[in-house]
Amino acid sequence: MSNKLTYANSGVSIERANEAVSRIKNLVKSTYGAGVLSDIGGFGAFFALPLEKYKDPVLVSATDGVGTKLKIAFLLNKHDTVGIDLVAMCANDIIVHGATPLFFLDYIAVGQLVPDKVQKIVEGIIKGCQQARCSLIGGETAEMPDFYEKKEYDLAGFIVGVVGREKIIDGSDIAVGHKIIGLASSGLHSNGYSLVRRLFFERLKWPIDHHLKDRNRTLGEELLIPTRIYVPSILNLIKDFRIAGMAHITGGGVLGNVARILPQTCKAVIDKESWEIPPIFKIIQTLGNIPWKEMWQTFNCGIGFILVVNSKQTQDVMEYLSALKERPFLIGEIAPRGEGEPPVQII
Repeated sequence: MSNKLTYANSGVSIERANEAVSRIKNLVKSTYGAGVLSDIGGFGAFFALPLEKYKDPVLVSATDGVGTKLKIAFLLNKHDTVGIDLVAMCANDIIVHGATPLFFLDYIAVGQLVPDKVQKIVEGIIKGCQQARCSLIGGETAEMPDFYEKKEYDLAGFIVGVVGREKIIDGSDIAVGHKIIGLASSGLHSNGYSLVRRLFFERLKWPIDHHLKDRNRTLGEELLIPTRIYVPSILNLIKDFRIAGMAHITGGGVLGNVARILPQTCKAVIDKESWEIPPIFKIIQTLGNIPWKEMWQTFNCGIGFILVVNSKQTQDVMEYLSALKERPFLIGEIAPRGEGEPPVQII
């Protein structure tokens, strides 16, 4: 009968799913480290913990997505970088605790499964895993017609790392007199895009290919710059230095994320003149008439990662990070926090 119902004419293609898996199978293997025991396609993924490397090992996990930055990828029809963002948002979260990333899993939900598009997304995830020095050991691609538009998709990532219990960094060592070092971001990273899209596309009516004079690139190119992955630099740094606390500047911006790591008796005093805020943030603030407090609690404003260090180590840590091709800035210090004072003060 011509009207018989099948999964395929309901909008889900097993054939396209199989083709997508076939395309990415060998690519995924390029991320495999010594601990990977399984191949893609099984029901579960297996990873052998390198217990001999850690004293009293503790697993550290995180999950995150890319948010509405994906809308920019849809507009540009460019899908090979958002996977880097996905890994970055997870890997940067666990490295703040001194954890070495072990493995990563992804979830891709699509309106219509297009093998070439899925391959591009996974290529970005693989680049991210290579930068974060972890293995992509599994994932799920779900075709969900009528739930997502045909050309749309959503991403979620899951990461697991390991750290010796005595090496965990949680901010409890932060003390008055410690210095605050900020590492340059690559751009907006993956936060604040609902505000950004409303400003540029709804209020200003700028096209995605609007040329940004100060940046020598289009608006779309600027907004799609991948999130910087700080894992290699931080892993190297903590081999030689004891860091009191670290923060990944994501949702909540500088104000919200630095506050998460501070003891109750301490506040962070940050000097906004200690680094050059990149042009894209100034454009957003000026054209959107956005109060600076809103900027500080929404965006990274040019600082994607923050470290709190002993004042005696500050210069050595700065030089070490520079040698690792980071751009460190001495942006503030830890001061006593009085009753009723906010945990983070930007001056």
